[in-house]
Amino acid sequence: MRIFDKKTALTSYSLIAVVTCVCFIESPAQDLSRFFKDTEGAFVLYDLNQNRYIRYNEARCRERFSPFSTFKIPNSLIGLETKAVKDAEEVIRWEPQKFPSSSQWTTPPAVHWKQDHSLRSAIKYSVVWYYREVARRIGEQRMKKYVDDFNYGNQDISGGLSSPALYECFWINSSLRISADEQVEFLKKFYLGKLPVSQRSQQTVREILILEKTPKYTLSAKTGGGSASGQKALGWFVGYVETEGNVYFFATNIDGPNAAAIRDKRITVTKDILKELGFLPE
Repeated sequence: MRIFDKKTALTSYSLIAVVTCVCFIESPAQDLSRFFKDTEGAFVLYDLNQNRYIRYNEARCRERFSPFSTFKIPNSLIGLETKAVKDAEEVIRWEPQKFPSSSQWTTPPAVHWKQDHSLRSAIKYSVVWYYREVARRIGEQRMKKYVDDFNYGNQDISGGLSSPALYECFWINSSLRISADEQVEFLKKFYLGKLPVSQRSQQTVREILILEKTPKYTLSAKTGGGSASGQKALGWFVGYVETEGNVYFFATNIDGPNAAAIRDKRITVTKDILKELGFLPE
């Protein structure tokens, strides 16, 4: 069984692009409600070869929310492109005085934050302090340029980076907002090498995003989540599956009463849907 080749993806995409009229196909509605029976949420998937979308809760697929740690994908790209970090292995030292640990650092993945990290380990463990430092090195002016160039969500970074508080920045329940539909469109451009950054930067981030690699499929994805309003929490799981010569891009978001309630569920719901649709082989 052949894992999808990225050069093939680029060639296929180029062939599609020369057609004067490209029509995106919306698949007939599929009942995915049982996967969301005890939570509010949305799911969108794009099938590259078939050029079609599958959605659950279409109105919510268009609704923008804070990206939370899914912003680590563009943050990594921008960091590499601006040389804020030179490669996936560059280590940034943890400075406890600057980013002191707290009681929130006792549950996964934050239990891994109290140490030095590379870009590779920081995206694996979703290390907020590491990405705050990368964003500081990038600077607001360059960050704004790339967020605009990426057409990322509402492109609003007015929430800033200057606050010393770890969780006070534009991508954590602040000014920047993105929908599930927009997450998928960004991931498509990223995977197909269509973002205005070097192929080296894009390839590096593709490599560090891989979560699971088997003979049948490769799953690349990033979680995100946090307090959305009052006591409610929002959880994201966004990425793509490469399998049998095709790529399936997806974005899921769900609500929960707290972070613990959505931590594993956002992943489980997504993988269960992908298996149901036949896009994540057993």
